[in-house]
Amino acid sequence: MREENRLKIHEYQAKRIFERYGIPIPKGQVATTPGEAWRIAKELGEPVAVKAQVLAGGRGKAGGVRIARDADEAEQLAKSILGMEIGGLSVKRVLVDEAVDIAREIYLGLVIDRGARRVVMMASGEGGIEIEEIARRWPEKIITQPIDPFIGLRDYQIRATAKGIGLSAEHLSAFSTTAQGLYNAFVDSDASLAEINPLVVTADNKLIALDAKMVLDDNALFRHRYLADMRDVDEENPAERAARVEGLSYVKLDGEVGCMVNGAGLAMATMDMTRLYGGSPANFLDIGGGARAEKVKAALRIILSDPNVKSVLFNIFGGITRCDEVARGIVEALRELETGSQPMPTVPMVARLVGTNEAEARQILAEANLITATTLAEAAEKAVKAARGELVV
Repeated sequence: MREENRLKIHEYQAKRIFERYGIPIPKGQVATTPGEAWRIAKELGEPVAVKAQVLAGGRGKAGGVRIARDADEAEQLAKSILGMEIGGLSVKRVLVDEAVDIAREIYLGLVIDRGARRVVMMASGEGGIEIEEIARRWPEKIITQPIDPFIGLRDYQIRATAKGIGLSAEHLSAFSTTAQGLYNAFVDSDASLAEINPLVVTADNKLIALDAKMVLDDNALFRHRYLADMRDVDEENPAERAARVEGLSYVKLDGEVGCMVNGAGLAMATMDMTRLYGGSPANFLDIGGGARAEKVKAALRIILSDPNVKSVLFNIFGGITRCDEVARGIVEALRELETGSQPMPTVPMVARLVGTNEAEARQILAEANLITATTLAEAAEKAVKAARGELVV
């Protein structure tokens, strides 16, 4: 699933969802100031865990997860964590949870396996680190259970998983409640990922979800208003946020050729062809079907907001999307960028528009002195050369 179709939520939000489905979680609350962290720690009793709430990995390594012995220390830790930069994002809130005496750490997660065309439950007795790391170092230690969507997660699958990760019989009932709850939360929320890492066995033999992660499908949020409201727009990439508002599919990449296309398959082909000629795509931007000039203008503004873009490649296959409408949008966008109050970078642009009203589009682009191409290969080659400064209009 592409990133633009996914909504990541914070740990404390995922824990609220888990709690509704009977999954045991530590007592805790969110604080936005050191004073609030002190109050929460005082109410919980000592010690507590103070955890940065930021949509980036590596919180622990960055010092964003700390244990406080008392409320005063929790206040000091919150003061040091709030405002910290983790993964390029600023920490604006911390979760203050009761600390847990850990005897053992387990991994438990659910993800969509597109190859199997069903949800797959994964578990490992090696919890506490990323599942990718477990797969790389100890692939034999990952237990997987493909789940039939018509009959759901079955008890025998839970028992087999518990046995596979070496969980003792005394924890089977609690593990079953947690696994079934996680599956129900996953399905009911239209999630693409639900993960507990670690799921811990405490020193007094309880099972507790110490961390929580959920990724939701944007396309299903229309039927989950309360989940849609969990979106933290402060932690979104500004360009991806602007694209979402405009109804565009956009993913920021690391290359130098901006790509505007209409259709995901065309986007993949365009990026592949760009790489074939030695270039690298700067983004994945799909304006969709039937785009009018206004949407094209918005898309071009988003592409040009990336300072790494050295050329732009338009690859439009006109069906319900009219080529002349796209060409008009390109020309109008360029005119606005030239005369607008906010200066935008001037980069060479290569347009390959074929299909409905192709001839009219070619005429509009020719009058605007834009570089054109008749095939994708020709367009990609020109765009890559333009990005290197080897092609001049």
